Amino acid sequence: MKSWIQPLPALAWQRLGEYLHETQLLGSIQSTLYWDQNTRMPSAGAAWRGEQLSLLAKQLHARQSSQQFEGLLVEARAEFEQARLAGELEPSQVVERARNLELLEQDLRRQQRLDPALVGALATAKAKGYARWQQAKSTADFSFFAPALQHLISLRQQQAQQLAEQRSCWESLAQPFEPDLTLSRLKELFAPLRQRLPDLVEKARAWTRSRAVSLGWDLYDTSQQDLCERLLQRWGRDLSITCVARSPHPFSTTLGPQDFRLTTRVVPGQPLSCFLATAHEWGHSLYEQGLPAQSHQWFAWPLGQATSMAVHESQSLFWENRIARSRAFCECWWPHFASVGAPLSSADELWLAMNPLTPGLNRVEADELSYGLHILIRTDLEIALLEEGLPVEDLPDQWNQRYSNLLGVIPENDGEGCLQDVHWSEGLFGYFPSYLMGHLISAQLSEAMQQAIGPLEEHVSHGNEHQLLAWLREHVHPIGRMMNAEQLVEQVTGKSLSSKPFLDYLEDKLEHLQEP
Repeated sequence: MKSWIQPLPALAWQRLGEYLHETQLLGSIQSTLYWDQNTRMPSAGAAWRGEQLSLLAKQLHARQSSQQFEGLLVEARAEFEQARLAGELEPSQVVERARNLELLEQDLRRQQRLDPALVGALATAKAKGYARWQQAKSTADFSFFAPALQHLISLRQQQAQQLAEQRSCWESLAQPFEPDLTLSRLKELFAPLRQRLPDLVEKARAWTRSRAVSLGWDLYDTSQQDLCERLLQRWGRDLSITCVARSPHPFSTTLGPQDFRLTTRVVPGQPLSCFLATAHEWGHSLYEQGLPAQSHQWFAWPLGQATSMAVHESQSLFWENRIARSRAFCECWWPHFASVGAPLSSADELWLAMNPLTPGLNRVEADELSYGLHILIRTDLEIALLEEGLPVEDLPDQWNQRYSNLLGVIPENDGEGCLQDVHWSEGLFGYFPSYLMGHLISAQLSEAMQQAIGPLEEHVSHGNEHQLLAWLREHVHPIGRMMNAEQLVEQVTGKSLSSKPFLDYLEDKLEHLQEP
């Protein structure tokens, strides 16, 4: 027997959440395909994977720009304003819902300006670009990758034109990674680094030359894997929600509210590379695991997403550099390394090995001093490619020249030169500065953390890394997209973002490493 009582329609906010949930499901399928592409997919599957990703990208864009989505937002906005005026919401709910709506409306406007054909073309070009990059890198042949890179640059320039924002091409492309970032602010933040880093690198070069330090040893693949597993166990890995695999380029990704993935790689002749990459990617994963997650549905809302890629990088760099490369950590861990065959007889030997301070060609393997110069080179080059008319075919020569001038090293081939990073093969222009901004943020947050809970190395010495994570869980991780990166830094530290804490940290570390 049918009831004559009709159920009340779901609240607009609930219906919007359900729509976002379905959109996020599609996005997570896309991320799962990307994960597989980087870890297990055979190379011959690239063309079909490109079609899959293109189809999903077009479906996602359709959902994120549809009239149905726009209508849900209008209804949710009206419902929110009515509830707010009636005093039916807690103050925290007012703030959170207002920000979620603001970000969703902003994202909708951006999506509606994009031609679906361009969205599909970009997805296909990224998949093909990645496949071409892999082959070009393995053969050290930039000419094989160059046409794909040129196509991606052209598509991204079209994207910036369609967005039609009051920003330059590069600035528009950087917004998904660093909301509100401008080229003028970037130049302001990086100017002290351009001035001071080359001097510090040269100072370290003279010191290491006189010290003539060289590892001269390696570890078996299985030994490196064992060390990484010990590290993740020490740092609180939950096996039920995490997965570790291998990929050509280490990365971390989240496929669902309880599904966190990271990859690493073993580099022959570099026995610490895998360990440090694991520490770095675990920092990313810890941040993702600490984002707001009041419910499964919350995962799909803007406030459940990372503040920015610079904040993301600050978390990975904190665990890799502030912790894993610290003297206190090495005092605790050198016996672990010795137990799997590393010829180490003291903590200081491991500490010096963890901090070689020797300029090299590879960004991922770079020391803390020279890392920033790697990023400055990439940032300048991608701005030149997008906005200043640098021909793609000139990229290898420009790359090599800048490496010679800033780092005093010259790649022997394109594989260890302009083909070493995956980012441009996926059209990720505007991403690289986040790495260096992450160093600045990490340094400034570390100062604030130390003022609040005491010397970080003391916590590490006593095996209390969980206290460092607890501070981050309280002050950094739950912010989500409530504010941008610089606003977060100012809220947590009481100061505007600056390069000074990072440069002070580098100079202090260099001084201590030079001690006999």
